[in-house]
Amino acid sequence: MFNVANVKAAASPDLLTPDNAVMLFVDHQPQMFFGTGSGDRTAIVNATVGLAKAAKAFNVPTVLTTVAAESFSGPILPQLAEVFPGQEIIDRTTMNAWEDNAVVEAIRATGRRKIIISGLWTEVCIVLPVLSALGQGYE
Repeated sequence: MFNVANVKAAASPDLLTPDNAVMLFVDHQPQMFFGTGSGDRTAIVNATVGLAKAAKAFNVPTVLTTVAAESFSGPILPQLAEVFPGQEIIDRTTMNAWEDNAVVEAIRATGRRKIIISGLWTEVCIVLPVLSALGQGYE
């Protein structure tokens, strides 16, 4: 007879877990909101902060990035930075976050192969680094 108490559940290696994933926030900056006309700014900020707080609560390594913060896009959202006080924010000069060695090295240093990416512009902030990371064997 089958006894459910004797069955040990094994997590699928396909699932995201706090032990196999890294969180990457790309370009959550004031100037980037100009391209987010389909969503309410407050709702986007709240969802982003909620995602950041979840990553922190589950101890998921997190990488914060901006692009041209000093010259064009402005600083990272203060509400996002507040979730990770004192954490380095990688400021890039390239649109594709994966073209910046500091970003790739920060991800690589975690030893994680599954990347959760959050960005304001799907076409640039998310798609470009996703395609590049996939090409290098990341999920």
